[in-house]
Amino acid sequence: LRVYQGAMEAAMDIYEVTKTFPLEEKYSMVDQIRRSSRSVCANIAEAWRKRRYKAAFVAKLSDAEAEACETQVWLEFATRCSYVETEFADRLEKKYDHIIGQLVLMISEPEKWVIP
Repeated sequence: LRVYQGAMEAAMDIYEVTKTFPLEEKYSMVDQIRRSSRSVCANIAEAWRKRRYKAAFVAKLSDAEAEACETQVWLEFATRCSYVETEFADRLEKKYDHIIGQLVLMISEPEKWVIP
């Protein structure tokens, strides 16, 4: 799925940039933003496997959407703390906006995705 590929690419961008964060953020911000970005991918994968059941499919996509939004919040914190350059953060923010848009579309039209 393109949405999965985009989420994986974004999560890897998060992973790389968080390597440069201060050591005191290792168990707080770094851990949280890595977890939420990876959870987007994991929830999309789970949704895909649960697509036999419309409600389960939509629920997992909704979880992925929420995790993408959480990642955006952590990215804003990282930017405000000057751990991430604004230009990089803006590019990543747009990636997550695109991912969220794709997820919302899938959630609003699950019939196109579920197995009959």
